Amino acid sequence: MTEGAPRTADAPFDDARIEAARVLFAGPAEFLMGAVSIDGLPSPDLPEVAFAGRSNVGKSSLLNALVSRHRLARASTEPGRTREINFFVLDGRLRLVDLPGYGFAKVSRRAALAFQDLGRAYLRGRPNLKRVYMLIDSRHGLKASDGEALDALDKAAVSYQIVLTKTDKLGRGEGQVRAAATLAAIARRPAAFPRIVATSTQTGEGLAMLRAEIAAAAFG
Repeated sequence: MTEGAPRTADAPFDDARIEAARVLFAGPAEFLMGAVSIDGLPSPDLPEVAFAGRSNVGKSSLLNALVSRHRLARASTEPGRTREINFFVLDGRLRLVDLPGYGFAKVSRRAALAFQDLGRAYLRGRPNLKRVYMLIDSRHGLKASDGEALDALDKAAVSYQIVLTKTDKLGRGEGQVRAAATLAAIARRPAAFPRIVATSTQTGEGLAMLRAEIAAAAFG
């Protein structure tokens, strides 16, 4: 699509917006801090976008791929290891926030609820939060625990957008089918943003579009 070309549902950003987002995410990116309580959050002086999803859905891998770093966010092979809110600063202009995962945490139920409640408290009370990106494994689609998380976001009136992960694991054409089914499933949810981004950290599918979506949410 050339600069100035009209936007469509499939191509909502022109080349200039895609390139501006690429430049943003090519800038310096660094870990800022991990917060284990709401009192420990950084000052809300920069726009933030947050990433949420089931444990082992690929949040750390996606964050690393977006900024083209291998070790910005540490991925774990053991689900449920992220037990704090991790903040990363991008180009001194934007914070990327990695929220604790939900489901399959190999800790006590009491501990699991504690760090999941930390994520919910962040979502309810963060004035500079621009959007939540809800990661869903494309192989499985929306699960019951995902629905509970979306209910919480709707109740808190926090804008969120669905990001399908691991689309390289699907057969040809399956990604489009899954995206369409997911979009239909969230159609009546009041806080859901009406576009799905399908991604793969292995092939790079969807990463340029997701960067543009994030930049637009953060800066307009």
